Amino acid sequence: MISMRTLVAACLAFSAATAWAQEAPPFKMPVLPHQQKGDAPVTDGAPAAEPGVNTGDATAAAPANEPVVAVKPCDQGLPALKTPLAFKPGELLEFDLDAMGAKAGKLTMRVQRQANGSLPVLVEAQTNTLFSKVRRVRGSATSYLHPRTLRPSRYTEDAVENEQRRKVNVAFGAQDRSVKVDYQIADRPKGQFNYTWDKDGLDVAGAIYLIRQLPLKKDLPVCFDVYGIRRMWRLTATVVEREHVSLPLGEFEAWHLSGTAVRLDRPSQTRDVHVWITDDERRLPLAAVGAIDLGAVRLTLSGVTRPGEKPMAAQGKEDLKW
Repeated sequence: MISMRTLVAACLAFSAATAWAQEAPPFKMPVLPHQQKGDAPVTDGAPAAEPGVNTGDATAAAPANEPVVAVKPCDQGLPALKTPLAFKPGELLEFDLDAMGAKAGKLTMRVQRQANGSLPVLVEAQTNTLFSKVRRVRGSATSYLHPRTLRPSRYTEDAVENEQRRKVNVAFGAQDRSVKVDYQIADRPKGQFNYTWDKDGLDVAGAIYLIRQLPLKKDLPVCFDVYGIRRMWRLTATVVEREHVSLPLGEFEAWHLSGTAVRLDRPSQTRDVHVWITDDERRLPLAAVGAIDLGAVRLTLSGVTRPGEKPMAAQGKEDLKW
């Protein structure tokens, strides 16, 4: 589903999959690592892929003749998380989704009440009428996180893409570091994948909330394994620097994380990852950019509702209060 592909592309959780009438002003961001000076920015469409880069469908199996290459393990696990949590049940984040240089739909992330020892995070996405001519998507995913460590015990997806229903149930085993993936597409036979993770195993939705709790600072290395699109990926990133980010939602100081996600069973499959997290007590995920099989994609925060706080919504620059 495009919501999960989007998260995978740019967070490889939070990121990547695609301007039309009433397009919001683009946020300010640096030239991406794979772009040269003078190239068209990613927000205006997908840049041409470099020769030899595998940018195909991330769900595809590796060809039989593709050499097996081991992915470099993480040098270290994730640092201890900051406390208290920057979010709590009732927080709702709303995002605009742009794909292939066009407004594609909406995505929301909602923290739900604790239940059965887990803190569920619900992600819902739906494409708009125009983008549905390319790919129609409506669906949801839920990450069941440990309320203290923010590691997942379970992750589920239920989506309808171009009239085909896709269901996924992922179980994370803390003792043996296992990831058991059960899935079904339409009426096809059920399938299963079994993976393991190195030092930390996350899912694309829950990873965003864990990143919000990291002790972000310039040059901080971040490395973990993450589930997305029925595959496991190794995300290696670095906190580049603290930047000023301008959005229709407002003006923010934010940490910029930049890195690459590599598919563990097919290292030739990679995704650039760029995520911006506010440098304040809310640690809001402002934006993420990346790429999916359709091309360049962007998620931009457009609304925030938090218990006990005044809701925030994107507005014209002329209406901003300084």
